[in-house]
Amino acid sequence: MAMGRARPRGAAGGGERDRLLPQASRLVELPCSSSDDSDGDVDLPASELDPAVSCSIPPAPSAFSQCVRHLAFLWNLLFLLLGLLVLAVGVWGLLAKGSVAGARFAPLGSDPMLLLVLAGLSASAVSLGGCLGALRSSPCLLRFFVGSVLSFAGLEVLAALLVLAARHRLRDALRGALLLCLLRYQDEPDLRFLVDEVQRSLRCCGLGSYRDWEANPYFNCSAPGAQACSVPASCCLDPRQNGTVVNALCAAGALRLGDAAAGTVVYVGGCVAQLSAWLRSQAGAIVTSAAVLVLVEAVGALMALKMLGDITARG
Repeated sequence: MAMGRARPRGAAGGGERDRLLPQASRLVELPCSSSDDSDGDVDLPASELDPAVSCSIPPAPSAFSQCVRHLAFLWNLLFLLLGLLVLAVGVWGLLAKGSVAGARFAPLGSDPMLLLVLAGLSASAVSLGGCLGALRSSPCLLRFFVGSVLSFAGLEVLAALLVLAARHRLRDALRGALLLCLLRYQDEPDLRFLVDEVQRSLRCCGLGSYRDWEANPYFNCSAPGAQACSVPASCCLDPRQNGTVVNALCAAGALRLGDAAAGTVVYVGGCVAQLSAWLRSQAGAIVTSAAVLVLVEAVGALMALKMLGDITARG
C-alpha cells in the first residue's frame, strides 16, 4: 500500500520536470551576454544567435585606414606649424612698425604684413580643424576641413582664370601697384623694402623712368630737405661709393640732370617693363608652384574624405 502511494508522487515530480525543460531551453537562447559574463557563462556560437536581436559589433579599422589617419594628422600638424610661423611674423611686423611709428599703426589697408596675418590665421584654423578631426575622428571637423580646402582651391582657380582673362591688363595693374608703392615709399617700411629690392635686382628706377620719383612728396624738387630732386639709393649704379656702406644720398640732384648725365649716376629705365618681362620669363615656375599648391590641398582633402568614409562605414 505504501509503495503504491509513492509512485504517483514520482510521476508528479517527473511531470514538473517536463514542464520546466522548455523554459530552461529558452533561457539559453538569449543572444547577448549580460554584464555577468565573468560568472562562468559560456558564449554561444554566432550561428545559434537570433539575427533579429543579435548585437552588431562595428568592424575594426584596417591597417590602411589607420595609416591614413596618422598621416593626415602629421600632414595637418606640419601646416599648422607653418601657419603659426607666418602668423607670428605678420603680428611681429605689425607690432614693430606700430612701435617705430610712435605706437601708432599705419593704415592696414596698404600694409603687406596684414596679408601675412590673414594667410597665417586662415592656414592655422583650417589645419587645426584637420588635426583635431583626424585625432578625434570627428565628422564635423573633417567636413569643415574638406569644405575649407575646396573653397581655397576654388578661389585659387578663379584667381588664375581672372589673371588669364585679364593678362593684357596686367601691365596696368603692375603700374598701379608700383605707383602706390612709390607714393608711400617713406611711410611704409615694407613697401620701401620691396621697392628697393625690385629696383636693385632688376636695375631699374621708377615706373616708366627715374623721373617718376618726382611724384613722391619727399623727392620732389620743391620739397625741403636733402632728398629733394633725388631718387632712392637703390636706383644708383654704385650705391656703395666708399666700398662698405650704402650712401643714401648717392643720387642727390639726379632729377636736375638730363637723361644722359643722369644715366651715369642712376638707372634711367622704368621697372614696369622690366617686371613684366621677368614675370613672363618666370611663368613656368609660377604655374608649377600653383600646381604643387593645389596638389597639396588635394592630398589633404582626399585623406579627410577617406576618413569620413571609414567613419560612415563604422557608424
